[in-house]
Amino acid sequence: MLILNNLMPEPLRERLSGKESSIWNRSLQFATGEWIKITAPSGTGKTTLVHMMYALRKDYAGSILLHQTNIRSLDPDSLACVRQQQISIIFQDLKLFPHLTARENIELKRILQEPFCDAAQVTKMAEQLGIAGILDQPARICSYGEQQRICIIRALVQPFEWLIMDEPFSHLDIVNTKIAAALIAEECRKRKAGFVITDLDDDELFPYTQKLHL
Repeated sequence: MLILNNLMPEPLRERLSGKESSIWNRSLQFATGEWIKITAPSGTGKTTLVHMMYALRKDYAGSILLHQTNIRSLDPDSLACVRQQQISIIFQDLKLFPHLTARENIELKRILQEPFCDAAQVTKMAEQLGIAGILDQPARICSYGEQQRICIIRALVQPFEWLIMDEPFSHLDIVNTKIAAALIAEECRKRKAGFVITDLDDDELFPYTQKLHL
């Protein structure tokens, strides 16, 4: 169970207070395995919410509970375990190491955490997403669309109960978006995992259990 309880980012309080939202200042419960879509225009706090859910930001009122544990109160070791076993993430700004190859960026995640996928599965996912040919290129010379697909694979190699995605298809065409969405759905079903995805617009890429507006 993931619970968002009366959240409000303090730096955005003045801007967001009084605006209609399905998230801010609401109490929401997401059962493990739910697929949640959150739409919002730019500047309304999508990335802020994602960073709060991954415990990168703590400057907010309210609470985020994962199995009744407030993630903001976790000590560093406990938070690391949550990020290794329960929550994976695809950042909007990707956060790749530019000097490492695409494969090394993915393998670093597998080495640092207990992997769910082996090296052969990584190669298979890269083939599905059409980036097998660039796995040994430095990330810095890959296109932004290729980098997004690298990040999708990197997020999928670890175990997780929740996958958090911040505009993960923003630089993919519709064909590659559908292929990537199918891979994400397949991997979430394997784990019986839920996800939260943010985007600017509505879509029908997944059979969402809830659609919310930030």
